[in-house]
Amino acid sequence: MSAPSGFPAPSAPPSYEETVGINVNYPHPYPVPEPGLRPGGKGMNPPQNTAQPMPTSSPVTVQTVYVHQPVVVFYDRPVQMSCPSCSQMIVTRLCYEPGALTWLSCGGLCLLGCIAGCCLIPFCIDALKDVEHFCPNCNAHVGSYKRL
Repeated sequence: MSAPSGFPAPSAPPSYEETVGINVNYPHPYPVPEPGLRPGGKGMNPPQNTAQPMPTSSPVTVQTVYVHQPVVVFYDRPVQMSCPSCSQMIVTRLCYEPGALTWLSCGGLCLLGCIAGCCLIPFCIDALKDVEHFCPNCNAHVGSYKRL
């Protein structure tokens, strides 16, 4: 097909080097192996041994490293952990306490007209209460889970 009159004939698109501005005459940033030598050191001459004295062995120093326990994330289920108080490996004992979600649920039921005692139902449901985690061996408080 020929180009419509008044428009020049289309030419070939520019090369990749012209598009991204790569100068093919620019030196490489890394050494290029000579022909006949394989990259990766195979077939290359080993480096010349320079006369450096062998390092003398020094006395070994012992360094004490303290390993911190990972941060324990508490949920509404028992957690296996090491008790910080008695250092025993334990599964926590749970205790449910009324929290913000319990009180907000009670207030919401009051607004809906459940004032004849039905608004107290959230205080009987463990899924609406905050959770306290205790060590079963030494009864130390080890963490808590707040619903709100």
